[in-house]
Amino acid sequence: MKVVLFCGGQGTRLREYSETVPKPMVNIGYRPILWNVMRFYAHFGIKDFILALGYKGDAIKDYFVNYDETISNDFVYSRGGKEIELLTSDIDDWRITFVDTGMHSNVGMRLMQVREHLEGEEMFFANYADGLADLDLCSMIQCFANKPEMVASFMTYRPTATFHVVQTQQDGMVTSISPISSSNLLYNTGYFILRPEIFDYIEYGEELVEQPFQKLISENRLLSYRHRGFWQAMDTFKDKMLLDELQAKGDTPWEVWKKDSPLINQMS
Repeated sequence: MKVVLFCGGQGTRLREYSETVPKPMVNIGYRPILWNVMRFYAHFGIKDFILALGYKGDAIKDYFVNYDETISNDFVYSRGGKEIELLTSDIDDWRITFVDTGMHSNVGMRLMQVREHLEGEEMFFANYADGLADLDLCSMIQCFANKPEMVASFMTYRPTATFHVVQTQQDGMVTSISPISSSNLLYNTGYFILRPEIFDYIEYGEELVEQPFQKLISENRLLSYRHRGFWQAMDTFKDKMLLDELQAKGDTPWEVWKKDSPLINQMS
C-alpha cells in the first residue's frame, strides 16, 4: 500500500518558519514533522510514499537526497571519519516519489496529479503533512476493509480547544453556551484511507473534503473513524511550541514506533 502526503501548502500561520522552509520541514526535535508522519506509517509497514510538493518543494527534495542519518541516530566513528557505522537506521527501506503538484493547487488537485502513481492500488492512504497522532491504524483500516461499499474514510477527533459553542435564535438571543469539548462537534484530522473510485468524484479545481466528500455523503459512501487518543496539528507557532515541549519532556505519544504494534501486512 502507498501513502500520499500533501506537502504543498505555504503555512502562513507559521510565518516564523515558513519564509525559509515549507511547513512539513519545520522540526520537532531533530527531525521535520514530515519525517514523523512518514515514520508513523513506516511503523505499520507502509513505506511507499508519494510526496505531493508545492511551496518550497526543493527543500523537501534536498532533505531526503542529502539525508544524514548520523544527525539523529547513534553511530560509531572511526579512522578519523573514514568509517561511520550506524547503530540504528531510519529510512533505508523507504521508497519516496517526489511529484511537483504546483504552488497553488488545493488538496483535491494535488491528489489528482499523483493519480498515475497509484495505479493498481486497491486502496491507499493520504494525509496532511502536519498532524501527529497515536492512531491505531490497523483498526482503522480493518473497519474500512470490512465496508467495501465505502470509497473514503478519515479520522475524526473531538476538539480540545477552550472555546465555547453558542446557539442563538434568529434575533440573537442566546439559547445555550457550552465548552466545545463537550459538544458533538468533531474535527476532520486527515489520515484518509481511499479507494481508487475517489477519482470518479473529483472534478477539476475541487477541494477533496468539500465537493467530492459531499457527493460521497449523498451516496452513503463516506466513513469516519473516531480517534480518542492523541492528535495534534502544527498550524501555528503555539502548536509548534507545544510539540517541542512534549518532545523535550519525552512525552511523545505519536512515536508509536517505540511501542509494540502489529504491521498491517500481518493482520488476519
